[in-house]
Amino acid sequence: MTTSTDRRWWALALLCLAFFMVILDAQIVILGLPSIEADLGMSADSGQWVMSAYLLSFGGLLLLGGRSADLLGRRRMFMVGTGLFLVSSLACGLAWSGDVLIAARVVQGMSAAIMAPTALSILMTIFEEGPERNKALGIWSAIGGVGATAALLIGGPLTDGPGWEWIFYINVPVALVLLTLGPRLLPESRAEGTERTYDLAGAATVTAALVLLVLAIVEAPDAGWASMQTIGLLLVSTVLVAVFVRIERRSPAPLAPLRIFRSAALVGGNLTLLALGMVAWGMGLTVSLYAQTVLGYSAVKFGLGTVVMTLGAVIGATAGQTLVTRVGPRAIAIGGFVLTGSGCLLLTQISADGDYWSDIFLGLLVFGPGLGATFVAASVATLTGVAEGDAGLASGLNNAAFQIGGALGSAIVTSVAVSQAVGSDPLAALTEGYRSAFGASVAFAALGLVVAIALLRKGPGPAADFQAPALESERRG
Repeated sequence: MTTSTDRRWWALALLCLAFFMVILDAQIVILGLPSIEADLGMSADSGQWVMSAYLLSFGGLLLLGGRSADLLGRRRMFMVGTGLFLVSSLACGLAWSGDVLIAARVVQGMSAAIMAPTALSILMTIFEEGPERNKALGIWSAIGGVGATAALLIGGPLTDGPGWEWIFYINVPVALVLLTLGPRLLPESRAEGTERTYDLAGAATVTAALVLLVLAIVEAPDAGWASMQTIGLLLVSTVLVAVFVRIERRSPAPLAPLRIFRSAALVGGNLTLLALGMVAWGMGLTVSLYAQTVLGYSAVKFGLGTVVMTLGAVIGATAGQTLVTRVGPRAIAIGGFVLTGSGCLLLTQISADGDYWSDIFLGLLVFGPGLGATFVAASVATLTGVAEGDAGLASGLNNAAFQIGGALGSAIVTSVAVSQAVGSDPLAALTEGYRSAFGASVAFAALGLVVAIALLRKGPGPAADFQAPALESERRG
């Protein structure tokens, strides 16, 4: 499906705005958590759920949200998700207790699980395969990479300025713009030739599996990685994945046709995004904790200090978008992970009596371009060559990989920081824990580097291996 050239690019701008807000809201509460906990009387453990509740519902429901868009209509589901996002954001800002805020964040995550894959699947349908779609995907991916770093820049001034409530209120005017312009700019579409039958068993099992996986990850720092709770949740999640695969093999209208996983580009790109999410959340959470708890920076002071990382992400994403169709996603992702890993390695040298310029600045300067470039490369790899009927599903996988990686990365660095924070001097002990957490982020980047080398395409051009199996399956079915 195509539309007029001008309208397509205006539609892309609208979709990118929605994606920016969804990615932003996953991390923007990091700097606001101390104020939220103080105002609502929340403990540190319950305060963590302000971030985890969003990741849990977002990551757990993305696959279902993406496939629903294919079946029920992409613009329709985008508008539904945006409406929920508006209401839940308003509820977050108005929350009078911690429980109310956490419940509102669950709904906000659910709305994001509809908005993000639906917006990306609309992009896939209004831009035909080729240079224009690659350019659109590059712009989309650049926005995602910037959103993942801009959260700290925006969240700090809002928290210390008008108050933490405004990290949620800023979504309201944006959602109103989306609801007003969406029907005018976005065409309606759904998977052609697909019956509107629902794989309820598949939806229930995969959603439960993803929710339990994310729950195990976010609870692991408190429960322990070797605890019965963590191991039990991971085992049940694994069993549910196996049940899901069995259901999908037998279903006449599967939620996730298993043929899509024949694409090396899709699998490699999503694993790359998983590793990148681990790096982005792991480093972002650790550096914000170090700046506030050890250096004593206010939220606004540290938030403004992250501008170098955000600008770097813009530069990296722009360069990645330009180069990915020339040299292929593999080279861009390799370079990006080298930069993110180097940035985290520099941050392992932090000290208890340090400051921004000597301990933080250079690490952020190097990290930002790597994050932006890698996000572009991995996203283009996962989505180039996707058949229109699978756009929502592929988009759901794309977003789920990054969000689940974020949940995993933040949980691991939290566990590492706590376990390594030993010593009689509190600030020195915290610093030692954060050094180890940055070391874990270096390991995440190394893992991503291995995945990129092993699984991403070596050369330029579209990853056409996705669509061929899909068309073959359709001819058979």
